[in-house]
Amino acid sequence: MRKYESESNGQLVQVICNQCKKELKLENGYLKEGCFSADFVFGYFSDRDALRHRFDLCEDCYNKLIAGFQVPVEEISENELL
Repeated sequence: MRKYESESNGQLVQVICNQCKKELKLENGYLKEGCFSADFVFGYFSDRDALRHRFDLCEDCYNKLIAGFQVPVEEISENELL
């Protein structure tokens, strides 16, 4: 869950893991630790037509989530982080 200073400023002031409620480290509006963010709009023919879900997971909670996958996540090494 992300909180911003104001709509006009838009500076990120807080990120909390939706699973464990851990507050992630921020410095001057920038995350200083790993965070998995999801922002998804469900399409037609789902049980959640046109609903947007947003959430953030700390690395520990993300690792626990993917550990239960029957098909592992695809990992691709990136050369640059933007």
